[in-house]
Amino acid sequence: MATNWITATVIENRKLTGRHYALSFEAEFLPFQAGQFARLQIEASSKEQGESGELAKFANPYSLINSPDEKHAEVYFNTVPDGKVSNGLAALKAGDTFEIAQPCVGFFVLSQIPENVRNLWMLSTGTGIGPYLSMLKTAGAWERFDNVVLVHAVPHADELCYSELIEQLLLDHPDQFQFIPIVSREDHDGALRGRIPALIEDGSLEKQANLKISKEDSHVMLCGNSGMLKDSKAVLKERGMDRHLNHKPGHVSAEQYY
Repeated sequence: MATNWITATVIENRKLTGRHYALSFEAEFLPFQAGQFARLQIEASSKEQGESGELAKFANPYSLINSPDEKHAEVYFNTVPDGKVSNGLAALKAGDTFEIAQPCVGFFVLSQIPENVRNLWMLSTGTGIGPYLSMLKTAGAWERFDNVVLVHAVPHADELCYSELIEQLLLDHPDQFQFIPIVSREDHDGALRGRIPALIEDGSLEKQANLKISKEDSHVMLCGNSGMLKDSKAVLKERGMDRHLNHKPGHVSAEQYY
């Protein structure tokens, strides 16, 4: 199916931290699966900051936070220095418009996970938590797995966003769902400290969850920065857990965010 650019209208743009935003909007979406992403496009100067230039269109991919059944869409993103798209999106206000590509795409979805999995580990850094939140809003996550563990690693505690949604999921699924926050640059009550790969390797993550990461009954999803993905895959490889591919079922799925 060919890509089609459609107009999206901003409902609300919430600033969650100094550099993190939750952008809610409405648009005529085609059917999609939780975990998929769409390209968001804005107009910005074609020149560098401080220089005048003609407007040009720039686009980046963003995963949707909302489930396919929700009326309004939402993306969770952070601004980066000189990032034309992220800073352009951060400047949007209610009623403003931008463009979004349809259909949504991507294979980082629950339907790609092998059927024999009992324990699902969702490991994320930063805004990489986004697609998991969409998945956890669907019935499929709770119908398929005995245990779901969501791990969110951030540098500072104020970046542990979407706490209200996560608390509601804990209330709704007390026997299935666990949330493990990780804060790397400061101590925070209830959070582990360090990097995800190291906490897998030394057993701290499994101890916190009271659950083993095993190739026999577990599937690990990785979403976030390239360093976390690379090092986590190496640690899991030592346990005999291979990358999951369409033509070769495995134990690890990954989506690189930055």
